[in-house]
Amino acid sequence: MLGWAITFLVIALIAGLFGFGLVGGMAYGAAKICFFVFLVLFIVSLIFPRVRSTV
Repeated sequence: MLGWAITFLVIALIAGLFGFGLVGGMAYGAAKICFFVFLVLFIVSLIFPRVRSTV
């Protein structure tokens, strides 16, 4: 998820550099959503770690 966020952020920066404001804004929004989903999942995984079965 973090990889997707970084990818969308790079796309937003490149689009903004070339003057594509709408594409840059959409990519920035997608990067922000992916980052916050990653953050929530990361925190949940710290609170509730996976339990390995020893069967």
